[in-house]
Amino acid sequence: MNPEQLSKIIPAVVLLVLGIMEAIEGLYLQDKRTRNDFTIDFLSLLILPTFIQPAIFLVTFWLMHTYFPGLEDYYIGLSVLWQVLAFLVLDDMMQYWWHRISHINKTMWKLHRPHHVVEEMGVLVTYRNAILYYALMPGIWFSALLVYLGMGYVYVIYLPIKLTVILLAHSETKWDRILYKYKILHPLTWLVERTISTPSTHFAHHGLTAEDQVSHPNGNFGNLLFFWDVIFGTAKITRKYPQKFGAWNRINEPWYVQLFFPLIRSKNSESELHSLKTKNDYNPSVDFKEFKT
Repeated sequence: MNPEQLSKIIPAVVLLVLGIMEAIEGLYLQDKRTRNDFTIDFLSLLILPTFIQPAIFLVTFWLMHTYFPGLEDYYIGLSVLWQVLAFLVLDDMMQYWWHRISHINKTMWKLHRPHHVVEEMGVLVTYRNAILYYALMPGIWFSALLVYLGMGYVYVIYLPIKLTVILLAHSETKWDRILYKYKILHPLTWLVERTISTPSTHFAHHGLTAEDQVSHPNGNFGNLLFFWDVIFGTAKITRKYPQKFGAWNRINEPWYVQLFFPLIRSKNSESELHSLKTKNDYNPSVDFKEFKT
């Protein structure tokens, strides 16, 4: 088995193991996740790694071969540490900003909204986003460019590590609970929770409202590194988990609307996905409590 195959298998195995553990604990027996939600979950898991990411890499490689053939493997001899830093900045930090902007910009929010409307957590939530959210994501395009430039060997190590951290951050197994349980681990915990995304910090991002003093819907945007939230001022660390998840607009559009908006739009005029235009009273960066009345 070559490194590229192993890079793809590791996240798939992690997802499968965590999913089985969650199922054993009874997560998927609850009635919060509908058949429509499961359809979005599984199609998202399928489309990103088998279509969107390969398509972005093919287009990037074709453009570079056509216009900049001399740059192929140009940085293959670059220090591994510099290559890792390149992916952390051009992929992970760029994804932080992409994610953060999607909670501010009204149109981008509609592409990211499927990730938040589900009312419970779990590994199946991880890839829930509209197709265009990933197709336009700068980090994937930059990753393809870096691989073309000769950083492919680092990428096949970097990517499964990143995906594993993200999957664990969404998982109801809540691996970080052990860090909070024992006082002797608290110094290590302080470092870990400020470095990578954990269930506690990422669950807070998915929480329904900041009124519970735990949720942080408009912060904790980090994917692999939570460090971006720390240095850019969007971090909230409580070592607790919200009890309620979701988004303020609960209209549950069909799976094909949520995944293929704006190519397919909702027939419900009250839905956010009815049009690219948004009602003046809607702002995704405003806390849920603003809409309770």
